[in-house]
Amino acid sequence: MKSKLKKFVIYLMSISYVGVGVTHFTNSEFFLNIMPDYLPWHLELVYLSGAFEILLGLLIVFKNTRKLAGWGLIALLIAVFPANIYLAQSDEAQQALEISKEMAIVRLPFQLLFIAIAFWFTRD
Repeated sequence: MKSKLKKFVIYLMSISYVGVGVTHFTNSEFFLNIMPDYLPWHLELVYLSGAFEILLGLLIVFKNTRKLAGWGLIALLIAVFPANIYLAQSDEAQQALEISKEMAIVRLPFQLLFIAIAFWFTRD
């Protein structure tokens, strides 16, 4: 049962990361709206994080690269966390994404859940 659940979560997260990663290229404006002003090279960082989401999302599927991908996802989730904090603090970013401040705040703990799942992937 546990291995079936893990396999399901792996494929679900892989599809999610690859899908969101592709969106970094097809709808980069969405991600540019939540880039903190203090970070340089906004578009380049959006593309870079999207490329890593696609790559790591694919690598978690394969057992021989899953541990590396899990650690990579943890690093990526930590690296993009300032954008999530900025979204929770910025009325302008919230308006651009058409979400409430409450929804932006509720999103924050989900990053910890995603980090925990990525850590689970390192245990293979």
